[in-house]
Amino acid sequence: MSHLKGDRRLLAVRVLMSKINTCLSEKQIAALELIIFIREIKGDINLMSSELLDALTLLEKEKGISRDVIIEAIEAALVSAYRRNFNQAQNVRIDLNLGNGTMRVFARKEVVDEVFDPRLEISVEDAQKINPNYQVEDVVEMEVTPKDFGRIAAQTAKQVVTQRVREAERGIIYSEFIDREEDIMTGIVQRTDPKFIYVSLGKIEAILPANEQMPNERYQPHDRIKVFITKVEKTTKGPQIFVSRTHPGLLKRLFEIEVPEIYDGTVEIKSVAREAGDRSKISVHSDNEEVDPVGSCVGPKGTRVQAIVNELKGEKIDIVKWSSDPVVFVANALSPSKVLDVIVNEEDKATTVVVPDYQLSLAIGKRGQNARLAAKLTGWKIDIKSETDAREAGIYPRDEKLLNFDNDDYENEEYENDADFEFNDELLEEKE
Repeated sequence: MSHLKGDRRLLAVRVLMSKINTCLSEKQIAALELIIFIREIKGDINLMSSELLDALTLLEKEKGISRDVIIEAIEAALVSAYRRNFNQAQNVRIDLNLGNGTMRVFARKEVVDEVFDPRLEISVEDAQKINPNYQVEDVVEMEVTPKDFGRIAAQTAKQVVTQRVREAERGIIYSEFIDREEDIMTGIVQRTDPKFIYVSLGKIEAILPANEQMPNERYQPHDRIKVFITKVEKTTKGPQIFVSRTHPGLLKRLFEIEVPEIYDGTVEIKSVAREAGDRSKISVHSDNEEVDPVGSCVGPKGTRVQAIVNELKGEKIDIVKWSSDPVVFVANALSPSKVLDVIVNEEDKATTVVVPDYQLSLAIGKRGQNARLAAKLTGWKIDIKSETDAREAGIYPRDEKLLNFDNDDYENEEYENDADFEFNDELLEEKE
């Protein structure tokens, strides 16, 4: 007979392990292991198979949920089942010992002079009959383990265990992803709706809102994309993760992945300005004079930056050299346009840039994009004037020696003069 019981227990554990390996949810796994547990204690309250301990160990290894959390959940489940199904309001404690295979229920009562609630209190006289050493305010524990504790309590216990396992899983996922805010991850598009794209990040689905999607991209299920984690929230339904394809941080992280000099700190990304899906500008700097920061980002024959362009579905990227001198930095940021002079107004944090007449449209860019991105990249307001207009205004040339600006940067698309674009010489401001 004992041999048959052992066979049934072994078969049940084998089923459990096979289900775990097929990636069932923690809810289903918890239900299975609790069923095994109830079946064990139903036949004999002092009989508990070692296979339950093995199942808990496997669950901890495969799913990352602590065995202690599961045991605590089982104990809480059995307390709940005892109170509900046996109409007991007394304070009880479950002694669950996986080492020797025992489970006992103890009622806890406080020793008092006068008993008002016999479910929670016991008189000094009755307590001293159990043990003469008991005094007032001591707690007496008396075993009240029911003989028919199995099938009736199973459903209630299973629900509590399921909830605890779910909470533990949510806590683990939240702890894992809260540390990955402002980081990049590779996800797989699961499904779409008019408002969101749902991206699988392994243990959880992240939300890609419509305003964080690149306008030049169309997402299909099973597409593999890189996303930037913008926010991790703890909600009643579990952790909620928001990701983006348009955030400037995505571009920065992609450069950190593709450029070893940025990853090890030799080259530093100073600022990023991005209009997702169209064009971006990035400023870089290195304290090592022997390292070319722009060349490092471009890579041999442009391979490094091209890999990023491909990931962003053809988004144009300008790489410029950063400078602490706003004159030089603003001039570099307006590349590929040539700059004749930069007049700085420190008080208003504004600059007036003089460019050759034939380069005016190039400096402005299509729909003002080049000037707009340069302003955002540098943090300075930029007013662009042609050489002719500057001479008429008497601001060019200045008496001091003109600087020879370094426009040796990378730009992955040739600009074309936009003859139809009308520029009114107003101050371009970028509101961040």
